[in-house]
Amino acid sequence: VAIAAESRAAEYCVFCRKRREALSPFGETGNHDDVSADVLPLAAIDAIHRLVTDASRLTETWVTELAEEGVPDTHYVELLSVVVSIRSIDIFHRAMGISPEPLPEPVAGEPSNKRPVAAASGVGWVPMLPSRLRAGDEADLWRGPAPNVMRAMSLVPDAVRWLKELSAAHYLSMENMPDFTRGRGPLSRAQTELVAGRVSAINECFY
Repeated sequence: VAIAAESRAAEYCVFCRKRREALSPFGETGNHDDVSADVLPLAAIDAIHRLVTDASRLTETWVTELAEEGVPDTHYVELLSVVVSIRSIDIFHRAMGISPEPLPEPVAGEPSNKRPVAAASGVGWVPMLPSRLRAGDEADLWRGPAPNVMRAMSLVPDAVRWLKELSAAHYLSMENMPDFTRGRGPLSRAQTELVAGRVSAINECFY
């Protein structure tokens, strides 16, 4: 809940605005307009603000160094998944002219602390599960070759499950994605790629 609240606060952070306008995000120093310093470590707050306001300039070195500041790879992936989820929901509400959903009260409990055994370093900045899963506790995450945008969060399997649910509600289910990308819907494949590419460029989509 604190991560979600901080994600919303990042949009109005004066320091983030100043850093985004700088030639390099690492050339500016200052303090974030945060709302959760009593709950989250400062490195996590900075990561949330960077993800929300300046994601196109993140680096692998920065992600690696987060672990030294108290945000290991599993925490980073879970943090990322919460930011992606709340941003998707909030922007949808904004587009519809609807007020943001109130954040829920935190629920007591302990994390599973389970790290998938099959997760390994490779093409991403964090360990990921292999593209094809045939058995095990994570076998439900995908069937057949998995898109890297999903695999990027697979170090925390529940993060992939959240993203799948969100995608099915706001966009398309993973099961229907192949038909869409092959041009079996109202748009041809070329038209689909043109719209997707243009929207991604306008949004400065890092991926």
